[in-house]
Amino acid sequence: MPLLSRTRSAATLALFLAAQVLCTASLPGSAWAQPRPAPRAPELPRDLIARGQFLFEEQQYEESIQTLSAALLRPSNTKQQKIDVYRLLALNFITLGRKDEAESAVRGLLVIEPEYQLPASESPRFRDFFATVRTKWEAEGRPGIVKEEAPPPKPVFMRHTSPSQMDRGKQIDLVAHLDDPDRRVDRVELFFRSGTRGPFEKTLAQMDPDLTVRATVPPAAVKPPIVEYYLTGYDKGGLPLVSRGDTTAPLRVAVPEPRRSGWVLPVAIGGGIVGAAAIVIGSMAIAGVFKSTPVPAPPPGQATVTIIVRDE
Repeated sequence: MPLLSRTRSAATLALFLAAQVLCTASLPGSAWAQPRPAPRAPELPRDLIARGQFLFEEQQYEESIQTLSAALLRPSNTKQQKIDVYRLLALNFITLGRKDEAESAVRGLLVIEPEYQLPASESPRFRDFFATVRTKWEAEGRPGIVKEEAPPPKPVFMRHTSPSQMDRGKQIDLVAHLDDPDRRVDRVELFFRSGTRGPFEKTLAQMDPDLTVRATVPPAAVKPPIVEYYLTGYDKGGLPLVSRGDTTAPLRVAVPEPRRSGWVLPVAIGGGIVGAAAIVIGSMAIAGVFKSTPVPAPPPGQATVTIIVRDE
């Protein structure tokens, strides 16, 4: 067969195979079909209580507790909002098997609304727990309900100044001071993370007798560009009393990338002879490195070498 005929036959075969591939790709369920884009994750509600409810339903219990703890400390909460927060906190704690904290949440709710009952649509597990706590609380004389002649508990404040910047890989030592006249704060926890996404890690802070709080963000978490953290103080029942920052408005410490300084020195070399020099002044070394960055064309008979000078 002549060479031209063989070439045409090969081209015809190639076109036929390409058409077969295109037809196969268009068939439903074909391995060549374009993959469907992954569904977008639902956006978290902006309202803290609604967000805590959403996280609870998504079985993200720790994140739900952190969000609801932040909501509970909002001074503008209405009575109904406080009831909703305590209810959701209790459901989270019951689910995680943290009975003491769950009981504290139920008691906090009953102090606000002594006749509260969980709706019949809730799980019997939750309703039985609420009923047990109510019986115990009533047998104790309904403690926590503030009588008119009794003074309300004194507020708790936390004073803390966040460092503005920290070098990469160096621990961040944090110091805070509690104003707690009635000594209601039982423990303080530090929540931290690298960057602005993902869950917060948790560690117990040290509390000195003079109510100075000390905590440390470990070096492994100190990465560019930023570290986020907040501090929360809890009572003996595990309910939040005070915080500096929270899960939706954390404190931030900038962590800059290490700096690399240098200069670019173009050197004209004529006559086809290349010379190299290294100059050392103090701790600065100059070394020649060729770059691919375009530079203006040199005059005829000359070449251009780019030398980068960096601090070492």
